[in-house]
Amino acid sequence: MSNAVKVKVENLTKIFGRNPHSILTQLKNGASKAKILQDSGHTVGIYDVSFEVLEGEIFVIMGLSGSGKSTLIRCLNLLNKPTEGKIWIHDEDIVQYDHKKLMEYRQSRAAMVFQHFGLFTHKTVLNNVVYGLEIKGMPVLERTEIAQATLESVGLQGWGDKFPSQLSGGMQQRVGLARALATNPDILLMDEPFSALDPLIKREMQQELLDIQSKLKKTIIFITHDINEAFKLGDRVAIMKDGIIEQIGTPDEILAAPKNDYIKRFVQDIDRSRILQAKNIMFKPSALISLKDGLKVAIKEMEQSGISSIFVLDHERRLSGLITIDDALEGLRNNKTLKDILTHDFFTTTPETYMQELIPLATETKYPIAVVDEQEKLLGIIVRVTVLSNLV
Repeated sequence: MSNAVKVKVENLTKIFGRNPHSILTQLKNGASKAKILQDSGHTVGIYDVSFEVLEGEIFVIMGLSGSGKSTLIRCLNLLNKPTEGKIWIHDEDIVQYDHKKLMEYRQSRAAMVFQHFGLFTHKTVLNNVVYGLEIKGMPVLERTEIAQATLESVGLQGWGDKFPSQLSGGMQQRVGLARALATNPDILLMDEPFSALDPLIKREMQQELLDIQSKLKKTIIFITHDINEAFKLGDRVAIMKDGIIEQIGTPDEILAAPKNDYIKRFVQDIDRSRILQAKNIMFKPSALISLKDGLKVAIKEMEQSGISSIFVLDHERRLSGLITIDDALEGLRNNKTLKDILTHDFFTTTPETYMQELIPLATETKYPIAVVDEQEKLLGIIVRVTVLSNLV
């Protein structure tokens, strides 16, 4: 994710009804959605919404039914024409696009993944994925190769000749995702894409999306009503109520400082084990030793820090092992070296591992869990109590 702004929404309002512009003054004077609906029959979908989405970010918009989240995402490809406001994509206000530029934008720059898949039931899986490329006029061989490669990227290699009716719900949603990705869009708009799936398949698709995003680095705007899903997927989350955005922030920021009582109610029952990752709960150990150090140094470090075990690093800060105070004292009595008593009887994990996956490790080990990168360099440690307290 870069710091470049990919999408910028300014003061966006969408009112449904025969004369939406006549309602703007009432809204600006503080009239409620309910009052406007009662008096005029107009429905306020969203009002004065502003936010920015960074390039390569998963930006999640969440809220309950009627909060305006789906109205908002349909404004971002102009399926809903805004009543007022601007939507900047690459320094162009797409609200001002004519029909030709809008079609180009939808075909090449912004793709949509819908809740109920939106697949052509009479077309094969491959032909569903090819469709967007076909509309763009791409030659048959080229678009077929791209479609097959995209199917492989979402785990559907070999399913191209099947029809949607032959696939499970999760597989159908993978086809919908592949169709959107095949056109290589700058922006992926996802309107509650996993809400129709059963819980197990839903979790699999969430992880699939994160895996794909780690490779493709797309700019994704994702709609959901599920706070756990929002916090698992989102780099940042916008929480909506009654057509306005109540709070925007990272999951950590919202959990730590909910803006008002409405946000507090949302987050109080959240399953943090499905949201917090190792990188969120690890800390840098106050005591570490190097392979070049002796047992006396190790014993002194453990004594000063009040700990009974300590991790050992090599000269490149890679994790070499762990020693305990008992083994160090015995080794000192028997003229052993630090290398002689190194143990690997501890668990390691990556920064992206979710707390839920760490619970079984924490119940089995008597040592802290080491968080390491791809080069086995120690990034931090997780003490057992941090994980196990989540079970209470």
